[in-house]
Amino acid sequence: MDHVGIALAWGKVDLVLPSLWEGIAGRDADWAIRDDEGKPTGFTQEFDRFWHWKDDLSEQRLACAGRHFGGAAFLIAPRLLAAAYALTGRAAEAEDFREAELETLDLEVADSVLENGPLTGPEIRRLVGTTDRKAVDRAVARLQRRLVLTNAGAVERRQGWRAIRQDILARRWKRSLLRLPSEGDARRALALAVLEGTGEASAADLAGALGWRRRQAEVVLVELVDAGRAVHRDEDGLALWQHR
Repeated sequence: MDHVGIALAWGKVDLVLPSLWEGIAGRDADWAIRDDEGKPTGFTQEFDRFWHWKDDLSEQRLACAGRHFGGAAFLIAPRLLAAAYALTGRAAEAEDFREAELETLDLEVADSVLENGPLTGPEIRRLVGTTDRKAVDRAVARLQRRLVLTNAGAVERRQGWRAIRQDILARRWKRSLLRLPSEGDARRALALAVLEGTGEASAADLAGALGWRRRQAEVVLVELVDAGRAVHRDEDGLALWQHR
């Protein structure tokens, strides 16, 4: 994680970023042990390792995990958290989400985690007084996208999958957020990390990876070229950038 900077937990076809799963098992690896007819009979050793590591990394503060750049599950190296957080425009304090314009349920969810510490989904629903799991899950996703909440490991349950705990990102990663860069420096640091992790990317690739507008991504890539941190080439009319 420290080497690639930004990764997906599980790869997606439309995102160019490396993934934890691919790092563990390799490209095109199967997650299942299968019988002679191809029917899954269990998880492979690699998938079992992945399933625990994706949560253990956040619990041990080795990577920040959550849907922080979009709908996919991301992993962010601690060295890049200040750059990611700088784009929120907030002060990097545990209660700074109150400066943002949040929906009522989002604010209630964030307040419950702030006041009670890391919580699972069922615990959050009990504290905010609702049984609407989907509404709370959507609130958590919105708060993760705004870097208010982040994954904080998982706890075993008697039945079903492990329950992921949510914590206030600025509280959990306080040491990584002591000094926030300017917006320009933050965008260039994140873009450079994507180039380092992917080898080569277009402006659309960068925009898709970080949830930016395409034009915004292109401006940052040109700035990296001007600063001598990236190189540009055209392939059949497609503009591509590489880390220098």
